[in-house]
Amino acid sequence: MPTAQSIPSEYLHRHRITVEDYYKIGEAGIFSEKDKVELIEGEIIDMVPIGSQHAYILNKLNRVFTRQAPDNTLVRIQDPLRLDKYNEPEPDLALVTNNDYSKHHPCPSDTLLVIEVADSSLTYDSKVKIPLYARHNIPQVWLVNVSDRIVHVFQQPENGEYQLKDDTQFGKLSPSQLSSIILDLDILWSS
Repeated sequence: MPTAQSIPSEYLHRHRITVEDYYKIGEAGIFSEKDKVELIEGEIIDMVPIGSQHAYILNKLNRVFTRQAPDNTLVRIQDPLRLDKYNEPEPDLALVTNNDYSKHHPCPSDTLLVIEVADSSLTYDSKVKIPLYARHNIPQVWLVNVSDRIVHVFQQPENGEYQLKDDTQFGKLSPSQLSSIILDLDILWSS
């Protein structure tokens, strides 16, 4: 019997599900609370388990951003962003405008900054999620490369790509949309 891997890709037509379908699947109880998944390009993707170093860095980021965020900004940790009909990723951290999200998740126009913390997920985050955010005009994304202690900063989305890319290990970073927030990378990397 042929498998999906043995059939040439031009003959495979995937059925993409919408965010509404995704929620119906969740409501039907197909996923348990333990299942960490997100919807990317209409496909349900298993998220990489969070290691202790990933969690430690994310907790530090949460603390810094929560303390410094102005009242008109919310800090969301591993909560969904509704990018479009087929995409609802769960970034590690997102700064969004302080609106009532009780009936819907934030969308790209609400989003000021997305941060992905990557150790074992570095390839997935850089090859899948960063381009996804660029295509949906998220103004700035930070990819925190835990292993190499580098923050990759992506800005100015245009035509589905970030026009400015910078890497930094030391000093201070501020979101382009919120210069009042300052992240000291020496503190981020310290034990």
